[in-house]
Amino acid sequence: MTIPAAAAPGLRERKKERTRQTIQDQAVRLFLNQGYEQTTVEQIAAAADVSERTFFRYFPAKADILALDVIEPVVMEAFVGQDRGLAATAALRSAIREVYAALPPDRLERERERQRLVAQVAGLHAITPGKLESVLDLLAGALAARMGRPSSDPAVATWAGAVAGVVGACYRDWAREGAGRDFIDMADGRLSVLEGGLP
Repeated sequence: MTIPAAAAPGLRERKKERTRQTIQDQAVRLFLNQGYEQTTVEQIAAAADVSERTFFRYFPAKADILALDVIEPVVMEAFVGQDRGLAATAALRSAIREVYAALPPDRLERERERQRLVAQVAGLHAITPGKLESVLDLLAGALAARMGRPSSDPAVATWAGAVAGVVGACYRDWAREGAGRDFIDMADGRLSVLEGGLP
C-alpha cells in the first residue's frame, strides 16, 4: 500500500504508523487464535513489544483496534485525485480498484480477517459508536474536496451515507464468504448499481 508522495508523512509519523499497524496486526492474530474476549490488552502489548501505556496512546479501548481501517484514507486520497471528468461514484470505483489491486496478498488477507472479526464480535459496534460517523465524515470530506462544495451540502452528505452503506455491506459479505471472493469485483459491482440507480 503506497501513499501518494504529496501526502507522505514525515519520519516520526511513519514510525507511529508502523507501531499502530504492528499493534493491530498482533491483536488480529491473537483474536483469531484465541478469541476476542479471551485476548487481553497485556497480551497484545507483549506481542507487539510495546508497553500497555503505549498501547492506550494508540487505542483507547480494545475494540478500537478492529475499528481502525488504514486502507480507507488511502482510498479517499486516490478518490480525490481521480480524473475530474468522472462522476463521484465512478471516481470511487476507480480509486478502490487502484488501491486494492496494489495491496500485497498478505495485507489483503489481514484486512479480510479484520473485517471478519468486526462482523463476528458481539457488541463491537456498541463499543465504537463513532466509527460510522468517522466514515461518513471521511467520505463527505473527500467528496467536498473533489467538488469544491461544503461537506454539509445535502447532496454530499446523502452520497456519503449511500456509499457507506454499500461499502459496509461489501465488507460484511466479503468477510463472510472468504478469500475466494474478490473485494474489488464485489465493490465495483455494487457501486455500479448505486451509480446507475435501482430499477
